[in-house]
Amino acid sequence: MTEAHGEVTVDELTLADEFTGADAAAPASADVAEYALWLGDDALILAQQLAGWIARAPELEEDVALGNIALDLLGHARSLLRYAGTADGRSEDDLAFFRDEPEFRSAWIVEQPNGDFAQTIARQLVAATFMFEQYRVLQHSRDETLAAIAGKAVKEVDYHRDHAIQWTLRLAGGTDESRSRMMRAIGDVWPYVDELFRDEPLIDRLDGIAARPSALRTGFDEVMAVVFAEAELEEPRGFLSSGGGRRGIHSPHLGFVLAEMQVLARQHPGVTW
Repeated sequence: MTEAHGEVTVDELTLADEFTGADAAAPASADVAEYALWLGDDALILAQQLAGWIARAPELEEDVALGNIALDLLGHARSLLRYAGTADGRSEDDLAFFRDEPEFRSAWIVEQPNGDFAQTIARQLVAATFMFEQYRVLQHSRDETLAAIAGKAVKEVDYHRDHAIQWTLRLAGGTDESRSRMMRAIGDVWPYVDELFRDEPLIDRLDGIAARPSALRTGFDEVMAVVFAEAELEEPRGFLSSGGGRRGIHSPHLGFVLAEMQVLARQHPGVTW
């Protein structure tokens, strides 16, 4: 995908250019490409969401931090979508800008609105902790391309996770207002956690290649338990989202995200800048 970087140089933006596995390796099979879309779409949609905080974050340092996290995720998305596209000859731009909602495979949690800052941090806490566990396992995938992408991504997502943890603790341990907002935000995002750990039939067909979602839950829960204990928060209890993003069934919010993300490419096909 083509980005305008301004004066900021971010090493993570060059992930797809530095990583040649998606170009040099054999084309992905249909199942591997579908799985790459799971990962790539999560990263792409979350990057788009976080970009909305640039020039709006509560402090200047967070403009930079959230912008850099978004760029990391965009780099992951580029590599994964590029690899997915080798299965049928589509480019990363084709997959990002010219698919409709049912063709995306993002989980519902990354589609949720930014809300206030606490809402974004709660979403980041869940998403980054999940992604860390996922890439940690994928480093050992039998698919060399996925393993190479995961090997770089896991280091960056480790920072994303730590950033979200530190803000969770800061907000939960701050004023009555910040604690109240953090508690509400955790409760709002928690119904979308379960979908991340559901094993779809695709996972059985990719034994040894994909990271089995259900096997990642223990590591995720251990991190959450430590964070909640330190922040003196309780794990929310209540309803679970029906989810369905891996099968192309999405929350109402995805359409708005895609409309903003895809409008230029669709109105001016082939444009460069």
